[in-house]
Amino acid sequence: MILNKFRLFLPFLVTITFACSKSDTTTSSTTSSTDDAVVIEVDPTKFLAAGLSESITKVNQTLSDGSIVMCYKIVTNNTTSDHDQGPWCPTNINDGIDKGGLWFEGGKLYDVDGAFIKNLATFYSNTTWKLYNSANGDINVTNTKAACEAAARPNVDPLYKNYCVQCLPSYFPGIKKTYYIPVKPVKSKSTTSIMGMGSVVGIAFNGINFDPPAPTQAILGAFTLAPFDDAGGHVNGASGYHYHAATGKSTKLKQSDAHAAMIGYAMDGYGIFENLDEAGKESTDLDTSRGHYDSKRGYHYHVASAGSNSFINSFRGVPGSFSVTL
Repeated sequence: MILNKFRLFLPFLVTITFACSKSDTTTSSTTSSTDDAVVIEVDPTKFLAAGLSESITKVNQTLSDGSIVMCYKIVTNNTTSDHDQGPWCPTNINDGIDKGGLWFEGGKLYDVDGAFIKNLATFYSNTTWKLYNSANGDINVTNTKAACEAAARPNVDPLYKNYCVQCLPSYFPGIKKTYYIPVKPVKSKSTTSIMGMGSVVGIAFNGINFDPPAPTQAILGAFTLAPFDDAGGHVNGASGYHYHAATGKSTKLKQSDAHAAMIGYAMDGYGIFENLDEAGKESTDLDTSRGHYDSKRGYHYHVASAGSNSFINSFRGVPGSFSVTL
C-alpha cells in the first residue's frame, strides 16, 4: 500500500512510465477450465474521439513476457467529455452532497458532504479528527497547487494534517497518457497481480485510466481525507485525473442480452464490464481475477463493487504498458 501511495500522490512534474515486469508483480497459476474458443479483439472505435490526443494506431510492442505482439497505441488527453470532474471537498459543514464527492470505507460508499466531515471523529472513533473551524463551520481544504502537493504525498506537511485534500485538474494541464494494449489478448501462463509498483488496471472509453486501490489507510493515517468525485476519480501530480472505482458515470455500452454493460479494456486487452447485470445481479462464476467466459464476449472481467476501492484482482493475459507525459 505504501508503494502505491508514492505513485498515486507523487507531486513532481516528470515523465513516468508504468509497465508490468517480473520485478514488480506476483503470479499464480491460471485455471484451465476457462474456454478460449472465442477471443475478442480490442475495438478502437469504442473510444470517444474527444478523449484522444491522436488517432489510434497499431504498432509492434514487446510485452513483459518477452513476446512481440501487435498492440494498439492509444494516446489520450486526460479530459472527460462524458461527465464532469469533481467536486471533491465541501467547503463548509453545512454543505450538501452536491458540494462534495465520495469516500470508500469498509466496502461501502459514503457521500462526503459537510455533515460527513463534521462527523469524522465519531465515524473513525478518534477525537483527533477535526477538519473544520468550530467558529464558522469552514472546512480546511487544499485550495492551491502548492497545498495540494504538500498534502498529497507520503510525508504529509504538518501544516495540512486535518485537511480535506483535493487536487484540481487545472493544476496539471497538458497531460498525455499513452497505452499499449494487445490487439488480441494473449493468455498468460500465470495470472499477474495488479498491485506491483506502477501498475494500471486499464482504460475507460473516455481515455481515463482505471487504477489499483487507492492507499486509503495511508491517507487516513495523516488525518487527511482525499475524496473521489461521483465518478470514482480524483487527481494527482503523477497521472492527473484517474479512477479508483466504477460508479456508472463514465461511458458504458449496453449489451443486447441484459449482460452487464461494458466500460473499457484491461491492459491485457480483455474487456471490462460493470459489476451488475441489468437485473441487478452479480456473476457467481468469476475466477480469482474477477473474470469469466461466454461465447459472445469471450473471456472478460467484471469490476468489484464501487465501495471496494478496486476493479479486478489480477490480469489473466499478458498486460501492455502505460506512460504519462506531464
